[in-house]
Amino acid sequence: MRVMVLVKATADSEAGVMPSTELIEAMFNFNQELVDAGIMQGGDGLKPSSEGKRVAFDGDSRTVIDGPFAHTSELVAGYWLWEVKDMAEALEWVRRCPNPMPGPSDIEIRPLYEIEDFGDAITGELADQDERLREELRERQA
Repeated sequence: MRVMVLVKATADSEAGVMPSTELIEAMFNFNQELVDAGIMQGGDGLKPSSEGKRVAFDGDSRTVIDGPFAHTSELVAGYWLWEVKDMAEALEWVRRCPNPMPGPSDIEIRPLYEIEDFGDAITGELADQDERLREELRERQA
């Protein structure tokens, strides 16, 4: 099961407050544990939303919105992509995670869709295309 683990933004992360050396070291050590366990497939921290853009879609229309964005609690400050047995294993790992922020913070775990989740909407051709794209990504990352 693949999951995306989302570190939610805080007022500090949105203000660009950088973590302490101790927190960076703790997170690097945790990431090493994830890699050693074969769990972590990717992950990074995100700069504040003031440096980002949103694109709003409405039919054929596209509207670009400059950051910063409101509702800090709904923003993401970082993420991991993990391969785990199940949600219980993902929860075990998150419980072991150092607090990613200097104060109170939240981490959200979301399962990713797998090709088989789309049922009859996925033709054999689309399944083949999905596999080709995934293989190309693996080759580029190697």
